[in-house]
Amino acid sequence: MTSSKTARLIIHVLLIAVGIVWIYPFVWMVSSSLKDNTTFYKAAINPIPEVFMWENYTRAWEVAKISHYFGNSAIITVSTVVIVVILSCLTGYALGTVAFPGRTAMIGFIVALQFIPKGYTIIPLYQLVQYLGIKNSYLGLIFAESSGAHVLFILLFAAFFSKFPKEIEESALMDGAGFVKTFARVALPNSMPIVATASIMQFIWTWSSFLTPLVLTITKPELKTLSVGMLNFTQLYRTDWTGMAAGATISLVPVMLVFIFMQRYFYEGISGAVKS
Repeated sequence: MTSSKTARLIIHVLLIAVGIVWIYPFVWMVSSSLKDNTTFYKAAINPIPEVFMWENYTRAWEVAKISHYFGNSAIITVSTVVIVVILSCLTGYALGTVAFPGRTAMIGFIVALQFIPKGYTIIPLYQLVQYLGIKNSYLGLIFAESSGAHVLFILLFAAFFSKFPKEIEESALMDGAGFVKTFARVALPNSMPIVATASIMQFIWTWSSFLTPLVLTITKPELKTLSVGMLNFTQLYRTDWTGMAAGATISLVPVMLVFIFMQRYFYEGISGAVKS
């Protein structure tokens, strides 16, 4: 019993130490956003500001145009999440319920797409957006962000729908519901935990996306997102680190709120997919 308690105590101490190391960068970022640049350089490791500089947030919100970029990010992210979740859900439903010829090969092809680095596709993606005539627009950014295989979400939906009771679908078909109506009225409402999981993860990925918005907003800076707008704090010979920390803190607020309010569905979705 004594050795068991000692082992548990050691494990708890190690986990607390790992937790402190894990959370320290976030604490450091928030504390840096409340320092002035002089204190930031002199006491960068100390997480406690000597004087709380709340004007850093005002400078980031107004001077660095974070308020404008915040709106851009919200429009692009919400639209992208809706498109990605709908497409992934429909694809996963078809792969999980319809035994069509070549289904296994298609799943293997979709999984293989996961190993293509996103940086390799940015040039053809840019050319496609330009060819479609939607460059320098919200539509072009939304199209670019929602493109891709979205392998993880498709597999999550496919795994969930493959275990969905066939009796429920058959009873819906007997009542006169077609394939699309069965999906919309029966399958989709029961897949809300997976929908929430995909929504949270895609929200985080799109909100923090940097490469695609950077490339597509070079000729139209007013379309910059929050992550690209952080470059406004960087000048040729000087970087406003405390303003950047304030902007980064602001950008994390929506992500934290989304996860806090939807975390129950996120856990249910992950556990449901694992059981499947």
